[in-house]
Amino acid sequence: MAKDLGALNLQNIALDLHDDGVLVATLNRPDKRNALNAETVEDLIDLFVAVPRAGVRAVVLAGKGDHFCAGLDLVEHHQEDRSPAEFMHLCLRWHEAFNKMEYGGVPIIAALQGAVVGGGLELASSAHIRVMDQSTYFALPEGTRGLFTGGGATIRVSQLVGKARMIDMMLTGRVYKGQEAMDVGLAQYMVEGSCYDKALEVARRAAENLPLSNFAICSAISHVGNMSALDASYAESVVAGIVNTQPEARHRLEAFANKTAARVRPNS
Repeated sequence: MAKDLGALNLQNIALDLHDDGVLVATLNRPDKRNALNAETVEDLIDLFVAVPRAGVRAVVLAGKGDHFCAGLDLVEHHQEDRSPAEFMHLCLRWHEAFNKMEYGGVPIIAALQGAVVGGGLELASSAHIRVMDQSTYFALPEGTRGLFTGGGATIRVSQLVGKARMIDMMLTGRVYKGQEAMDVGLAQYMVEGSCYDKALEVARRAAENLPLSNFAICSAISHVGNMSALDASYAESVVAGIVNTQPEARHRLEAFANKTAARVRPNS
């Protein structure tokens, strides 16, 4: 395993680095439906600080057992009886973890099965691509439990499904699954078999790209989305100037010019 990853002391995430540079990171609290306690959030921060420096080319984020992630560990939350300030700082750690994922520049493919609920949906929405299977269901039950989202759902989930749908999910506990979940934008792929196998396939495809191109795709697009149209057009031009002249791309461009590169074709 890469040096930066081997030095990590993760308590609740198992790592498996493949020879092609794809890292499989698996939430490892199946008895808690992989709910996110404070310790796991710190694991996520440590992991996604290290990933870009470790030469990882893509990440598959999965959950051990029948569920991806059931959200905030409500038992820990109840037992800790946190003050408003303490919970605010916990939320800021969630944001730290998820921002490291979204803006870190390494493609993250989430393999989703079973519950993708509450904070689990916030975690999944921080990945760049989401793959679901037939067992996957999405929900934001915070309203029914006297809670409010604190890990970025108001930012990322609303971007995926729209403000009105997110409000509906929170007010009513509405659950999305199957084709309906795909149609509203909660996942990009739905499979009959293993979501992990498909996520690994997508990650391996992304890992074939040049790292600088992936860095731009997996960080600049999010940054540009936070800007005014004028600032966004400037930033996009600067990023394109850097990425589109990278020396490592020369042989790929040459192959295209010589008509030896694969052409884009519709699926048969």
